[in-house]
Amino acid sequence: MTNSPIPSATTNDPGRVLGIVGFILAFLVPLVGLILSIVAFTQSRKAGIRNTLAFAGIIIAAVFMVIGIIFYATVIPSMMQQAQLQR
Repeated sequence: MTNSPIPSATTNDPGRVLGIVGFILAFLVPLVGLILSIVAFTQSRKAGIRNTLAFAGIIIAAVFMVIGIIFYATVIPSMMQQAQLQR
């Protein structure tokens, strides 16, 4: 028996953890998730590693931000109009 080191299952990806955090935050706080996912994706790309979670975080955060902008652009004015009609 030799005492060779056991290869680790994880690779040395500098953006892995940040990609996971960015992916989760993309659902909760899209702007923060977008920023963290972009940073993680850039770090992983510089290391030559694909970071699918960071890429998914970028897409999901961008979609949620667009939905939020559309929601606030349509709902807030209609609520204000309803408030003025009730006066």
